[in-house]
Amino acid sequence: MRQGKPDLCKQVDRYPTVALVLQGGGALGGYQCGVYEGLHDAGIRPNWFAGISIGAINAAILAGNAPEDRLDKLRGFWELIAEPGGNFSLPALATRSAVAAFPDETELLAWARGMSAFGALLQGQRGFFEPRLLSPFLFSDGSPQATSFYDTTPLLDTLERFVDFDRINRDRSVRLTVGATGITRGNFRYFDSALEKIRPQHIIASGALPPAFPAVEIEGEWYWDGGIVSNTPLEYILDCRPHEDTLVLQVDLWSAHGEAPRTMMDVLERMKDIRFSSRTRHGTQMVEVAQKLRTSLKELIAHLPDRTLPPHLQDALAPYLDDRVFNIIHLIYQSKTHEQQHKDYAFGRIPLREHWDSGLADMSSTLERPEFFALPDRDIGVATHDVHRLARRRRKSRVKG
Repeated sequence: MRQGKPDLCKQVDRYPTVALVLQGGGALGGYQCGVYEGLHDAGIRPNWFAGISIGAINAAILAGNAPEDRLDKLRGFWELIAEPGGNFSLPALATRSAVAAFPDETELLAWARGMSAFGALLQGQRGFFEPRLLSPFLFSDGSPQATSFYDTTPLLDTLERFVDFDRINRDRSVRLTVGATGITRGNFRYFDSALEKIRPQHIIASGALPPAFPAVEIEGEWYWDGGIVSNTPLEYILDCRPHEDTLVLQVDLWSAHGEAPRTMMDVLERMKDIRFSSRTRHGTQMVEVAQKLRTSLKELIAHLPDRTLPPHLQDALAPYLDDRVFNIIHLIYQSKTHEQQHKDYAFGRIPLREHWDSGLADMSSTLERPEFFALPDRDIGVATHDVHRLARRRRKSRVKG
């Protein structure tokens, strides 16, 4: 393992809370693994893992293992679920062999991803989900058979194999948070190891995307995928009290930026990108608004008699008067030209390797910007960084020049 950069690690150590926040996005979750590998090799150890859907699964694997075992467990999990379900591995092997012979052919890569997506729909993914033998349209009893196309029972065994839930619930130095959507009330709920015991059902519920997967019952309520309401737990991290100086590494699998669609397949892909990226932007904007409000309140109080708030306002405004800072570093997956709208369920060894390598490359580029990790100015309270945003600005500057 490569040694971390001492100066960078010292900067990170100035934050009591270092949170790795993982968005939902199915097969794109391999990108998050590459990001974590870059962090791990740099010697950075988050103490709070939070995720939605596939992000919840990755977060559970990270929180539920000792730091020295995390990468091996991530690789083991993804190498397992990257294989098609059932006994039909020959088409997958043939596809990998074809791409290995012509690794730079974008049309061949697009075909390989299409085959992976088709295989997931037809066969499921090993250790993750499998298709039901009978159509749900044949049932009307409210059972999992009637309300989903796939059975996620294999995921329960897989999680218990790769995640030590006793460790999650015992180790107070590492925190795990996952989100899910309540079906009957439509409310979003976070399950937080700092507040309650986390079980495999919480992780499966966070990724129970309908109508593919069945709802999961927890404490008498049924839950679906958290991404139905919010695809990122960023806002929860930023709202938690009491505040601490916090470094957030926000790993997004959907980019808000993209080209205008040229085909109907482009339209479907772009719709997903925009829909699932918007909540991240909203969360970042809300913390920026809150921090600006804090700064304005401090300035206002400085002009009050005795520089003191009236007693009846002190409790109400107390959350906005601390001097804690947030540093949000975005790592956002950039779709390849050969990807299409099925990129989130194109599981397979070929796309997994591409996603993982992209995450590692983006994290490496981010680590080359030590200023990203510096504590923000307390008079401002929040800073956001993104290497891809910097690249876009440089491109615009060259065009203007």
